[in-house]
Amino acid sequence: MPDPIRLGIAGLGTVGAGLVKIVQDHAELLAARAGRRVEISAVSARSRGRDRGVDLSPYSWEDDPVVLARRADIDVFVELMGGEDGPAKASVEAAIAAGKHVVTANKAMLAIHGQAMAEAAEAAGVALRFEAAVAGGIPCVKTLTEGLAGNRMRRVMGVMNGTCNYILTRMESAHLPYDEVFEEANALGYLEADPTLDVGGIDAGHKLALLAAIAFGTRVDFAGVELEGIERISITDIEQARDMGYRIKLLGVAQMTGRGLEQRMSPCLVPAKSPLGQLENAMNMVVLEGDSVGQIVLRGAGAGEGPTASAVMGDVMDIARGYVLPVFGQPARTLESAPNARAAAPAPYYLRFSLMDKPGVLAKVATALGDAGVSINRMRQYGHADTAAPVLIVTHTTTPDALAHALKGVEATGVLTAAPVAIRIEEV
Repeated sequence: MPDPIRLGIAGLGTVGAGLVKIVQDHAELLAARAGRRVEISAVSARSRGRDRGVDLSPYSWEDDPVVLARRADIDVFVELMGGEDGPAKASVEAAIAAGKHVVTANKAMLAIHGQAMAEAAEAAGVALRFEAAVAGGIPCVKTLTEGLAGNRMRRVMGVMNGTCNYILTRMESAHLPYDEVFEEANALGYLEADPTLDVGGIDAGHKLALLAAIAFGTRVDFAGVELEGIERISITDIEQARDMGYRIKLLGVAQMTGRGLEQRMSPCLVPAKSPLGQLENAMNMVVLEGDSVGQIVLRGAGAGEGPTASAVMGDVMDIARGYVLPVFGQPARTLESAPNARAAAPAPYYLRFSLMDKPGVLAKVATALGDAGVSINRMRQYGHADTAAPVLIVTHTTTPDALAHALKGVEATGVLTAAPVAIRIEEV
């Protein structure tokens, strides 16, 4: 049997400890499948004395992850610290410069520095793999770079943040307001230290930018992702969307258009009976559409010790087998910068208006929509209290520009008692 492949693991949190468990518990299975043993030479973390539920005594300890990355007795540097800069970036760059393969779960770092790191890794002849950075245990990176390599991709979309999906589905099932479920998710440890990374769509936006680069052969462009979080979604929107046959999801969509690359991460309505509409709790789903394969759906756990460590180990196993592929599916030097295209594709929209309870108010709203070329597909008015009357409208397909013009027209009528809510409906 060939020499073992030796790992240096930086970061021993939930995922790092999970990776150690896999190496320790499945040593014979890994050796049989990789054709060589997988061993851990050294580890690094912030605190040496913390109990992580695994035996670290067989391994050397390095306080500095950069020193770990340069050790002569490791072949693969596994970066599980997180953070777009700082020790994570410095240690990955040191590993590549030292001729080490790299496996990382760090979507923020790659979304910002991925192009430069890919060029450096490919010039050094080493692998830089990041399956665990996107949708946890779902093998969507491998599917795009390998399984669908013969397709021209048409669209990539998905629910890529389990915390947001948990909040939205919990609001619906328990009939609870956003603020209450947010605090519940925080108490359960689902939220990042900076919650806006989750509920603001930033975490999911990082993932979408990485998938878009692979799917469309472009440089990673996180700055080009249109971001809108779930903070404005109310229990009213969730329940009334459900009454009309939809569910609200924080949905990422990327597609190449004649104007450039469109990337958006925002709340959307999806049909309740669609695969995305049936996705519950903290699960993730990625939908890939290619010209030859059509549409395929990948569903699974998007985070957690086991699923994410499983994705890391999948990358390690490919390196152990000798697979060194271009980081984003084709040589980094051939990736081109695509113009940013704001969302312009026509779609139906869900609109919620809070209107004055006076005669002729609905007629004014309908006229303002019609003057902007936005036609009404369905409309529903609910019981009201005091002087405000809630009205829901589902439009026929229209453009974002026409909708924006229509909403300005409605606001100009003076019949609104609160700001209107408009959410795109994505047909999947």
